[in-house]
Amino acid sequence: MNELSRLKPPAGARRDRKRVGRGPGSGNGTTAGRGQKGQKARAASKKPVGFEGGQMPLQRRLPKRGFKPRQRTRYSTVNIVDLNFFDAGTEVTPDLLAAEGFIRKPTDLVKILGDGELDVKVSVKAHKFTASAEEKVKAKGGTIEVIGG
Repeated sequence: MNELSRLKPPAGARRDRKRVGRGPGSGNGTTAGRGQKGQKARAASKKPVGFEGGQMPLQRRLPKRGFKPRQRTRYSTVNIVDLNFFDAGTEVTPDLLAAEGFIRKPTDLVKILGDGELDVKVSVKAHKFTASAEEKVKAKGGTIEVIGG
């Protein structure tokens, strides 16, 4: 019967590590399995990731372009011409815009842009307005309200 104190791994499952550089009789003496001369034969042969043998690395050859702040605020935009879809007197909110498919989610920050003409009087609630959009809504007798986000 087997006991925990008598358990052994099966034959051939464990192997001694290769001891390199321990004399010619070991079969891995002199050059220790590194071949003859060359960069990889040296003691300090570890090179950084992206090292190209002394050639100017790719990340330094390519030009640097632009800057993207990690914490930038992204707005879902709606043009003023899209507000013609709604009936006169409607209160346009981010929830309503999401329900009608103008923006993806009702939780998105909304910015109203002044592209196009407005034909109906609407009350608009959004997180941001361009100056031209604000002007066009007020010109039709509508109201705007900036909501926090």
